[in-house]
Amino acid sequence: MSYTTQQLLEILDQELRAAWKGERVLLSSTQRINNSVLAKALGSEKLSKVFVFQDFREQIHQYQQTHGVSGIVWHTCNFRDRSIRFPELHPQLVAVPGDKEALMAAKGAVLDFWRASITGMQLWLAGASPQSTTLAHVESLIQQAEWAEVDATRTELYLSLCWGHPKECYCSWAQPESGCERIIAAIAEPSSIKV
Repeated sequence: MSYTTQQLLEILDQELRAAWKGERVLLSSTQRINNSVLAKALGSEKLSKVFVFQDFREQIHQYQQTHGVSGIVWHTCNFRDRSIRFPELHPQLVAVPGDKEALMAAKGAVLDFWRASITGMQLWLAGASPQSTTLAHVESLIQQAEWAEVDATRTELYLSLCWGHPKECYCSWAQPESGCERIIAAIAEPSSIKV
């Protein structure tokens, strides 16, 4: 019997805490950085903490792939008087076969929630300086997206329209194969929260 997604997350959390307490040591950590000045500046203790956890997380990812353990967790978004629960890839795990399909299957429900929640709000394309946009433009982006995610603050609703590889969609280097367009719905101009 293999571990569950939740058990893997608990194991990762335990290992991260152990690494930061110095209970896990990687003796070759300074050899992993090609810049000796940087390695010396950071120190072997800090480098060891980072690399030992990265190595352990890579083992967890291999375990997921070997045993088909999903990287999907369920996220609940509450905004105004509405609530939705939908799947998303946990940032510490990888997608296994079937995970992307689960994300894609939830797209309609996520978009229904978003559309019902943005009445009276202005739309903005997220970025270094958010740009005002129209619902028609967002609808065209929706058609191109493979899956959608939402998140909220008390006054703003964030829509992420994603495609490609779920683990890489938030990385700018992965474009155009993978990516994510982010839309901010706000009463006026969006806050300075980074999305």
